[in-house]
Parts: sequence; C-alpha cells; structure tokens
Amino acid sequence: MQPPSIQMLTICGISELPDQRERSVTHVLSILDPDHPDPEAFEAYDPHHRTILRFHDIINPTQGMILPEPEHVEAVLRFGDEVAAGRAGTVEGHLLVHCHMGVSRSTAAMLTLLAQTHPEESEDRLFERLVEIRSQAWPNSRMIEFADDLLSRNGRLVDSLRRHYGRQIQRIPRYEQLMRDLGRSREVEMAA
Repeated sequence: MQPPSIQMLTICGISELPDQRERSVTHVLSILDPDHPDPEAFEAYDPHHRTILRFHDIINPTQGMILPEPEHVEAVLRFGDEVAAGRAGTVEGHLLVHCHMGVSRSTAAMLTLLAQTHPEESEDRLFERLVEIRSQAWPNSRMIEFADDLLSRNGRLVDSLRRHYGRQIQRIPRYEQLMRDLGRSREVEMAA
C-alpha cells in the first residue's frame, strides 16, 4: 500500500527542477554524478527531506567512473523506509526523484521504491506505473538487478525490465541507437 504521507510521485531531470518548486515537494532523492555540483534549484524549494546519492549512469566498469553498486540501491531502500516511516514529519507529501536527465538512474530508483512499497504488485504493473510517472523511463539495468536481489523478487524485476525495454524501443525507436551510443548495448539486447 502507498504510504499515506505521499500523494504525488514525480521523476525529472536537473533542467526540470525549477518547474517543480511550486509543487510542494516534501521528499527528494537526488542522484548525481560524483563531480556535479548540487543543483541551485533546491535553494528555492520549501523545506524538504532530501537524500543525495552520487554515482555515474553506467552499467559496465569504466575507468574513472563510479558504477552503481548494491550499497547505492540499499540507500534508495533506506530512503523509502524513511519516507514510509514519516520521519520528515509531513502529513501529505510529494516525492521527487531526479537524476541528470530523468531517464535512467531516477527511473530505476523510483521503480525500486514502487517495488518496495507495493510488494504484492506484479512486476509488469510496477513498470506500467513507472511509465505513468515518466513516459521516457529507461531504468539503469544494473540498479534494477540489485533491487531485484535486495527485494527478493527472484529475477522477476529483471524479466519485466526486458519487456519494458522492448516496449520502450517500439514507442521511442531512437532509444535503440541512443543507448548503444551511451555504451548500453546490453540493455538494448535485453529487450524482449
């Protein structure tokens, strides 16, 4: 069941953060590249509970870059626990998850939070919910693999991710070449 304290879910990229300022954001999960400065947009937000994670949006080891690791996904789950426990002290809330573009790391984090919050829900339905929140979602496969394991989904999240990639390539054909250009060919090939 959705925690009663959260009424709205949003995923966006850094360039969209100023647009969210007026939407009464109460909880923020920021996923940034390690060397990226903290977005100035948050200075204009009302007080909110915020967690910042720093790693690159990659799925293979790359010299000088930080891969998503299990501890990053564990931190996403801890954030989810904090939101569910109402530690930020809000009655109603708006949860915002962002990364640089609002396409990969943030959508993987939101899918993880949805799976944590709705353990009884089918994996395909979780991905449907994700697309309702952010239609261009292309979750980072490495993060989803860790979430699948940590949430004891026994490979079902990864299987559903394959179907999701296939649907996204049909809906947004340019994603196939874009992901290949970004070194994410394995994800394209996962598509069912």
